[in-house]
Amino acid sequence: MPSISEKTRLQVRHRAGGCCEYCLSQEFFSSTPFSIEHINPVSKGGDNRLDNLALACQGCNGFKYNKTHHFDAVSQQLVPLYHPRKDLWEHHFTWNVDFTRIIGITPVGRTTIDCLKLNRAEAVNLRQLLIVFGEHPPKGYPKEGEAPPDD
Repeated sequence: MPSISEKTRLQVRHRAGGCCEYCLSQEFFSSTPFSIEHINPVSKGGDNRLDNLALACQGCNGFKYNKTHHFDAVSQQLVPLYHPRKDLWEHHFTWNVDFTRIIGITPVGRTTIDCLKLNRAEAVNLRQLLIVFGEHPPKGYPKEGEAPPDD
């Protein structure tokens, strides 16, 4: 499969607004560049079309690897992971009261948090620091109790 073109990479970054499309970490504050991730992995038939690509921090990209489903301990079922092109973040996730931890409000949300470790210590610590400077949660994403932004 040919590599992802620079034009497509820029389109993915622009569409994501500089945020990991899973944990909403902001690339600007990351010590490592984010990856262009295949939502449906190439090893499972995925391709380089724009609707199969997402911006992902190194943590989320590494934990996701080539997974598309994960076991949900609550429903006791295999559940698809959050799909940034088909799902709305705010339909599956919300923030806790102080905006440091992501809470799964659906089986998809819960399994994605567990599989990708969205509340790993590094992410929570960075969120705490960014809150102090007014940089978290990322602009354009709803805060708890707020309506999602209009498309």
